[in-house]
Amino acid sequence: MSTSPKGFAVHIPFVEMVGLEFVSCDAGAAELAITLRDELCNSWSVAHGGVTMTLLDVVMAHAARSPNQPGHPTSESVVTIEMKTSFMRPGLGRLVGKGRLLQRTASMAFCEASVFDEAGQLVAHGTGTFKYIRGLPAGGRRIQRPDASD
Repeated sequence: MSTSPKGFAVHIPFVEMVGLEFVSCDAGAAELAITLRDELCNSWSVAHGGVTMTLLDVVMAHAARSPNQPGHPTSESVVTIEMKTSFMRPGLGRLVGKGRLLQRTASMAFCEASVFDEAGQLVAHGTGTFKYIRGLPAGGRRIQRPDASD
């Protein structure tokens, strides 16, 4: 699996800008972390829900494409099909996301993840469905609209 300079499976500019930190990824499991900064918090000075959901999404995607899955080759490309999140308590300080691949087919992955605070308390839990895809060319797909001009 090729990696970005920060240890992630692929270069994802948004993930790097938010500040997610790679911890581990192997055999259907992944762990990522983030240290909260003011710009990642809501008006109550706790983790913004979007930050928590991003951590859940990315850690599940890494679990889905992790190396060393028995009977499956490493897949570097997945896209989120759906995701459900339950928030348990406000996120403060350094948050750790732990993701796990529950089931895999040739084209789909079913995952779950939890986010914990510095005290080890559960902040949020999520489940997600991911689709394995072939990598897109640099710049992604270009959609042609009949009424769009170049």
